[in-house]
Amino acid sequence: MTVTPAVAAGSSAIGEVTGGSVNEPILSVRDLSVHFPLKRGFIVQREVARVRAVDGISFDIYPGETLGLVGESGSGKTTAAKAVIQLRTAGQGSVKFEGQELIGLSNSRMRPVRRKMGMVFQDPYGSLNPRLRAGDIVGEPLKVHGLAESKSDYRKQVASLLSRVGLSPGMAERYPNEFSGGQRQRLGIARAIAARPSLLILDEAVSALDVSIQAQILNLLQDLQDQYNLAYLFIAHDLSVVRHISDRVAVMYLGRIVETADAKDLYERPLHPYTQALLSAIPTPNPVHERSRERIILRGDLPSPINPPSGCYFHPRCPVAVESCAGTDPELRVLAENQAAACLLATGYGGALRG
Repeated sequence: MTVTPAVAAGSSAIGEVTGGSVNEPILSVRDLSVHFPLKRGFIVQREVARVRAVDGISFDIYPGETLGLVGESGSGKTTAAKAVIQLRTAGQGSVKFEGQELIGLSNSRMRPVRRKMGMVFQDPYGSLNPRLRAGDIVGEPLKVHGLAESKSDYRKQVASLLSRVGLSPGMAERYPNEFSGGQRQRLGIARAIAARPSLLILDEAVSALDVSIQAQILNLLQDLQDQYNLAYLFIAHDLSVVRHISDRVAVMYLGRIVETADAKDLYERPLHPYTQALLSAIPTPNPVHERSRERIILRGDLPSPINPPSGCYFHPRCPVAVESCAGTDPELRVLAENQAAACLLATGYGGALRG
């Protein structure tokens, strides 16, 4: 997707936010694309199509801030995160972390970089090795990166990490199956911060947890961020969760970012029809307001990333689409202070114009 210079440069309209430094971003992603080839043939295979999992996205994250990356399942959020940390190979684009270009780095050159980039996965049951004790799981990054001076120092650091995430140091001898779901996710967080990173990628880190446990984990993440000035890329499909932790939000649809804004502006004044539809689906605790508010029901399913629609990818499902939407690929453009959207009909005064 083509991005206007103001967006691509991380200008004050989008890049500089409350809660993060207004100087240099810790992570700068430009025109990142991840395509997977589909091949046919038994002896000689040939490419017949490409899955456009991530299709030219750009964003910045500043020290100490949280960028929420939201969208439906299949929109490319996780693939984008894995490409950032170089667990997926990007087809094109740029990923700069602390000013260093990561695209094309060998595994040996990525190792010291990965020390500064932690990741917390969605499934607290599947992301921990069931054969290792909790202390060994948490302490693994200390061994990999040589951060413990001795065995006693190693045990001391593991105990400290467990305490930081709200677990007893005595739990170091337990196996993962002896922990609850919330406790396992705390173990995952302790492992992610063990190497003292400056950026954490949180991939649906609370979606598998009960609501009460979600709140505890979110509070823990905010405490750790305040204490260590961590930057977060927080991936989720639940906008109500994203609202409470994010400084800025980027909305993805079919591999592209269709809107980006400060969290407060996005929730109070969404500009893109897709964002409006996502927000309209969030239930409210007030039954009177719930009955009276407008729901935006999208028609059809998410299109295939193998054969995306022409023009605006969202137009087949958009409730306000016009004829020109099918033939014009909209740019992500600044429409209001701290807010940009990729929609031909969107304005800075209340979102997409209704026909």
